Amino acid sequence: MTLIASVSGIRGTIGGEINQNLTPVDVVAFAAAYGSWIKTKHSSATVVVGRDARISGPMVQTLVQQTLVSLGIDVIDVGLSTTPTVEMEVVRKQAQGGIIITASHNPKQWNALKLLNNKGEFISAEAGAELMQYVSDQSYDFVGVDDLGKINVVTDALTAHIDAILGLPQVNVAAIKAAGFSAVVDGVNSSGGVAVPKLLEQLGVKVHKIHCTPNGEFPHNPEPLKEHLVDLSAVVTAQHADLGIAVDPDVDRLVFMDENGLLFGEEYTLVACADYVLQSEKGALVSNLSSSRALADLANDCGVDYHASAVGEVHVVAKMKEVNAVIGGEGNGGVILPALHYGRDALVGIALFLSHLAKEKISVSALKARYASYVMDKKKIELSPSWDADALLAAVAKTFADARVTTIDGVKIDFVDSWIHLRKSNTEPIIRLYGEAKTQEKMADKINTIEAAIAAFVAST
Repeated sequence: MTLIASVSGIRGTIGGEINQNLTPVDVVAFAAAYGSWIKTKHSSATVVVGRDARISGPMVQTLVQQTLVSLGIDVIDVGLSTTPTVEMEVVRKQAQGGIIITASHNPKQWNALKLLNNKGEFISAEAGAELMQYVSDQSYDFVGVDDLGKINVVTDALTAHIDAILGLPQVNVAAIKAAGFSAVVDGVNSSGGVAVPKLLEQLGVKVHKIHCTPNGEFPHNPEPLKEHLVDLSAVVTAQHADLGIAVDPDVDRLVFMDENGLLFGEEYTLVACADYVLQSEKGALVSNLSSSRALADLANDCGVDYHASAVGEVHVVAKMKEVNAVIGGEGNGGVILPALHYGRDALVGIALFLSHLAKEKISVSALKARYASYVMDKKKIELSPSWDADALLAAVAKTFADARVTTIDGVKIDFVDSWIHLRKSNTEPIIRLYGEAKTQEKMADKINTIEAAIAAFVAST
């Protein structure tokens, strides 16, 4: 059982010991800390709260909302929702913050509180440190009965989100409708099972649903990776659909499947969307250090600048604002379009991707063939309690001092024809290892070299 606090929010497994898991006591403590922090920034406060379809979601949402009420904070309850919808609702309702109750791609025993500021963006590391001080000090100022906050239920948040997407100049609704696309949607029995079909139906797309009942019973590992999307592949080919679409439980990660049931590649979601956006608006592109070089290749081909940030949406957004990027995101299928909002949004990614296909009048497989082909490997290294993770990363960096080493987020080693990135996860007790090369053989060679360096470190400790 685990409890982790980071710039990604407060995340843990349901049940077990206090301070070791996401128990009701921990939920109340973190919600009270967040509410207390919000009150130091605003004389009066309203907070938007929504959740994905996890089994524990209603319980956690009730605890969060009633804790905020007890601090004198009004709550806008959007109920079952998506992360980007809650982010946009903070802005639409001019609220002072937001909380999304979701553990993203983690299995069903996990849940989390993702915390937003008054811009509908994830709070900064500095704000997170301030908030954690409230938890440490248990410094909460609950109000008397006459000053309790109120809960207002809002039912049109998703509709407003979709309407905003359909109104974007970048989204060619007419062309998508004229194309007559058919798509299979895997909503992993969460919010995407509602949100994605609703968007597609308004775009005139024929929808085949699988795993779209929002009951929180994930039919497979909820991380939208190739090995978890066997059902989607089978239905795409059986239905002769134009494409398959899969999202994670809170709908901020997006992957596509081509008409042959083959994965387009989560790393290429952002590449394809950026390609389309750059056709009408030139500007910088941003992704994180663990994302494919294919986006940098696209930037070079289009004569625009590419920038890399530390991993984490908050870091990507900060870099995008710094360089005034026209689009950015993360290689895990996260698309951020500033023209809509500064948050990863699978729904706007779908609209951009379909606009691209409709404009080019090509298949998904033909579109994929246009982009630089890389082989990427992603591994998880379980952290032993006896390991000093920072010392391990430093040892790896020293081993490859003759390569280009970047240390703003873990250790990234850039070789001429490949790269490896190792970093401590913000959401799990592991080190994430990402690598990319032009061929599987080169990728395997680099991974083996890194794993040998890790084994040497472990043997020496």
